[in-house]
Amino acid sequence: MQEWEGKRAALVDLQATWHLVGHLQSNKAARAAGLFHSVDSLDDFTLAQRLERARDGQSEARKLRVLLEVRVEEEESKSGVKVQEAAALAEKVVALSHLQLAGLMCIPPFLEDLEKVRPYFRRLRELRDSLARKIGREIPVLSMGMSHDFEIAIEEGATEVRLGTAIFGSRTAK
Repeated sequence: MQEWEGKRAALVDLQATWHLVGHLQSNKAARAAGLFHSVDSLDDFTLAQRLERARDGQSEARKLRVLLEVRVEEEESKSGVKVQEAAALAEKVVALSHLQLAGLMCIPPFLEDLEKVRPYFRRLRELRDSLARKIGREIPVLSMGMSHDFEIAIEEGATEVRLGTAIFGSRTAK
């Protein structure tokens, strides 16, 4: 949030769709709901409710697009809803009037052997298909794959990939 707020003024004239990727703290949900077109890392219902309330108070009638971030591997450093809890969260989110559940997002473990990453992407696709059947509506977006593994992600059904390092280079440490 802070990084984007610092860069936003320089890009105000740019016609773009802005996505928040990364863990969003509940206390920053109202600001995020006003700054971004999409929150690609929704991982709990409390956060969804805060985004919902924030959008309710805005003049913009368009729904806030959200992706559920799913933790496809039990890594301490990763956020996201657990695979076995994703259906319950999806059912609650689709009932909210100011949010549009567009899909799922994951960040699998960073592995040099790309074939070892494939099962994580496949798991997210299969989860998406299962959730769509369960809630009775299409869930079109699979946001998975980054600069080092996006080819495998696309082979497994990714509709969106995150290529920041490939485009902009590595970030310098703060």
